[in-house]
Amino acid sequence: MSAVPDPTADSSTAEPTSRPEIGRRVTAGGVGTNYLESGDGSPVVLVHGSGPGVSAYANWRLTIPSLSAEHRVLAPDMAGFGFSDKPGGYSMHGWVAQLDGFLDALGLDRVSLVGNSFGGGLAIAFAARWPERVDRLVLMGSMGVEFPITDGLDRVWGYAPSIGNMRSILDLFAFDRQLVNDELAELRYRASTEPGVQEAFAAMFPAPRQRWVASMATPEATIAALPHQTLIVHGRDDRVIPLDNAIRLAQLIDRSQLHVFGRCGHWTQIEHAADFNALLRHFLR
Repeated sequence: MSAVPDPTADSSTAEPTSRPEIGRRVTAGGVGTNYLESGDGSPVVLVHGSGPGVSAYANWRLTIPSLSAEHRVLAPDMAGFGFSDKPGGYSMHGWVAQLDGFLDALGLDRVSLVGNSFGGGLAIAFAARWPERVDRLVLMGSMGVEFPITDGLDRVWGYAPSIGNMRSILDLFAFDRQLVNDELAELRYRASTEPGVQEAFAAMFPAPRQRWVASMATPEATIAALPHQTLIVHGRDDRVIPLDNAIRLAQLIDRSQLHVFGRCGHWTQIEHAADFNALLRHFLR
C-alpha cells in the first residue's frame, strides 16, 4: 500500500512511512482525504464503518492484500475518521458528496463499492444517487434501512475514551473473544485519541442516537429500485447491526444474494477473513 509521511499534504504521489494507516491524499468534495491504494484492475472502493478509532486500514487491513491481487483497491478515510479532514457538520449527504468527489479526484467513472456497517448505508445512498457510477455492490453488516437502535450500536456511538471502554466495544464486535486482547484494545484506544479524532466522533452521533439510524436510511422504495448485482454479507451473531437488516435488504434488492456467517459477530472481514475474501473475489469477477 502506498503512503505519505505528511498526512496534511494533498498529493497523489507517496513515499513510504512506518504508519500503514496513512496513505495517499486528495481533496474529495472539499475534504482532504487520506486513502490507501493497492493493485491493478477494475476499481473497487472499500468504505469503512463508524466505530471509535476506526480507519480504512483498521477496517480493511485483511481484505486489501487479497482483493488487490485482481483489482485496483481504494480505501478512503471518510470525513471525521482516520487521517482525513475533520470539518464538522457531519451528515450522510456530506459523506456521499465526499465519496463522489473521491471518484472524481481519481478519474474513476464507475467502481464497485464494498461498504461495512455505516459504510454500507453510505454505499446504498451513493448507489441510489448515482446508480451509473456503481458496478457491483457489497453490503456487509450494513445499515441503510431503519431499525430500532441496538444496545450494541448505542454503546459504540456513545464511546468515551478509555482502554476499558475500548475493550468492551471490541467485545461487542467479535463473536470469538480470543480475537480481542489487551494489545488490540490499546492500539484502538490510541487511534481513538489521535488529535481531533474523539472530538469528531463525539460530534457525529450524540444522544438520542435513534435519529442517526434514521438519517443513514434510504427509503425502501429507492432501495428496491437499485439495479445493481448486490452481495449482502452478515454475521449471524452480530450484536451491533441486526441480522434482520440483511434479510430486509435481500428482500428489497432484486439482483441480490445473501450470505450469513455463523459464529460471527460484526467483524465478518476479520473473524472469517479467508472465507470473506474468497466470497468477495468470486462475486467481483
